[in-house]
Amino acid sequence: MFKKFEGKDMVSGVNNAKSSVQRGVRASILQDYPEAENFIDQILPKKETLKIVKCHEHIELLAGSNGQVLFFKGREGPYVPSLKLLHKFPFILPWMQVDKGAIRFVLSGANIMCPGLTSPGAKMTKDLEKESVVAIMAEGKQHALAIGLTKLSTSEILEKNKGVGIENLHYLNDGLWIMKPIK
Repeated sequence: MFKKFEGKDMVSGVNNAKSSVQRGVRASILQDYPEAENFIDQILPKKETLKIVKCHEHIELLAGSNGQVLFFKGREGPYVPSLKLLHKFPFILPWMQVDKGAIRFVLSGANIMCPGLTSPGAKMTKDLEKESVVAIMAEGKQHALAIGLTKLSTSEILEKNKGVGIENLHYLNDGLWIMKPIK
């Protein structure tokens, strides 16, 4: 999603969200990520301004008052936390782990194939549904290296063990990661 994202060149408009819009965004995020409930005031403080950034290719970014991107979404999809936010609050998303051999491919933007999730060194969160947002961890590493969207449920990944298991949405050093704070 952000492989060829050129940061501020891709931005078409920045608006401060009205308080009613902020409440709607908070409610949507809490519905999608119930694990964030105890920390929502740290993630999206009520009294701070939330910036809505419209970008090309129907991408919408949510930035805090400091300009750091907190969440993004494409077209009609759910709000997805940025990797920088996920590194601060790693428990927000369920995680899938790839083995060491897949790291360089994930960091170049490749989707995660089913065999990369079922090999030795890989681990999966049980009972995840299709179209779930997940943190992609790497064997032997502490922090997430990407965020993805499952294309199959975990039971289907184990059963088929073929094809794309997770679509890579955002990874370390992509366009969103290196984007400067939005003013």
